[in-house]
Amino acid sequence: MDTLDSMRSFVRVVDTGGFSSAARELGLPKSTVSRQVSRLEDRLGVRLLNRTTRSLSLTDVGRAYYERSRRIVEDVDEAELAVTRLSDHPTGLLRVTAPLTFGQDFLGDPIASFLAANPDVDVEVDLSDRVVDLVDDGYDCAVRVGKLADSSMVARKLGPANIGLYASPAFLERHGTPSDEKDLRQLEVFQYSFSRSANATGVSTSRLRSNNGEVLREAAVAGLGVAQLPGFMAAPSVQKGELVPILPSLTSTGGVYVLYPHNRHLSAKVRAFVDHLVDCFTPEPPWEK
Repeated sequence: MDTLDSMRSFVRVVDTGGFSSAARELGLPKSTVSRQVSRLEDRLGVRLLNRTTRSLSLTDVGRAYYERSRRIVEDVDEAELAVTRLSDHPTGLLRVTAPLTFGQDFLGDPIASFLAANPDVDVEVDLSDRVVDLVDDGYDCAVRVGKLADSSMVARKLGPANIGLYASPAFLERHGTPSDEKDLRQLEVFQYSFSRSANATGVSTSRLRSNNGEVLREAAVAGLGVAQLPGFMAAPSVQKGELVPILPSLTSTGGVYVLYPHNRHLSAKVRAFVDHLVDCFTPEPPWEK
């Protein structure tokens, strides 16, 4: 027997003055309400109600039990209501991690507008090119760029983000423009330190590896080698003539994603933030303009 349900039925019987009225309010058969109260009395070993065919009254023990039961039922109802409100209304601290350059260039406005629309949410943003474990490190969600590895995370795509190869005109003038992977193997190729696409670039080692794309880009702009970069990061240098794309056949197709742990009971703050990012970056993300 569920003691709380029986207490709730007992309290409603007293409050409404009868089993029939209590059953209507609770949406239960009258027999169920009567049985719950009887079992409650049996478990306690006392009579809570004096019943006659025409009236119903509390015993002295029943009156004391009613007062305590009513407070317990009210506390439980208030607790459930509070949780329901929290699940429907974004509130609390939201911890987000995102790549440094992408965050600096594209997340400022969306986060500002999210804060304005959700005054009960505080946001902590960690801009780092370190790939974190969301669950172990305590983050609610992450923005990631490139190809996603198999994961237990839920991912929603914010837009495309291809990763290609770029070099400066001066470097290509000195070393020639590679026409295939064989030519590429003869050149310095700078890669992300956590890259899993070494085979796609035709190299397995690199003199310069970094978890930050700006380091790779600047080395390429300086004419020191070929950099493996997301298109949105290379675009400003390409527009200035500092870099040119090479070997488009080796471009790795990927995207920008927002990830969060797989959870049936997704919190309102995470759901609101993810939906907000999708709205901000679709149908045409700013890095594609």
